[in-house]
Amino acid sequence: MPKKLSYFNLNGLAEPIRYILHYTNQEFEDVRYDVYSWPDPKIKASLPYGQFPVYEEDGRVLTQSLAITKYVARGTDLVPTDPWDNAFIESVVFSIMDYWKNVVPTVREPDPAKYTELRNEIIEKNIPYYFSRFNKHLEDNGGFLNGKLSWGDFVFCGVIEASDMFLGIELSKDYPAVGTLVQHIRNLPGVKEYVKAIGPYTIDLARFKYKK
Repeated sequence: MPKKLSYFNLNGLAEPIRYILHYTNQEFEDVRYDVYSWPDPKIKASLPYGQFPVYEEDGRVLTQSLAITKYVARGTDLVPTDPWDNAFIESVVFSIMDYWKNVVPTVREPDPAKYTELRNEIIEKNIPYYFSRFNKHLEDNGGFLNGKLSWGDFVFCGVIEASDMFLGIELSKDYPAVGTLVQHIRNLPGVKEYVKAIGPYTIDLARFKYKK
């Protein structure tokens, strides 16, 4: 059976997976759902844990973006063979996700005053705290999470791109090592062609808000 990745018609948590699949020349069905009609009760009930992304291969189903990302990178140089290197990459990825976990609830906040308060906290506190450290980490490790390109770098790139879109910012302006990594990944063989074909993502935040 063909490989199938299901997610919304956005970058978000699935874009690193798509990037790796294209970079490693893996054929797959890229199934995309309308984010503005989510949650769809019927679709949600059909998913193992009621959420995307979902990856299917040979009749088996895998959930959770990080598990999928690492799985589709298996058997390539993107996954180190050394256990310490793997754990080191995971430790940084988990810190990246610590930052990211506040972004989507913020941009989906329906109350204008609360949204402004939460967004300001991310812009003024969370981003300087995390990205000053991420930028230094990249500078100290040859521009990557662990000295050379890995699955974790794709995750980081996806979070940067989604943050820029959701928050209306450009993180690379203040954190050059971050921007350099993102551009490196976007220009990789397979990824570059995919990025050109899919075009830039946009989001209508008014329609993306949680319903009151």
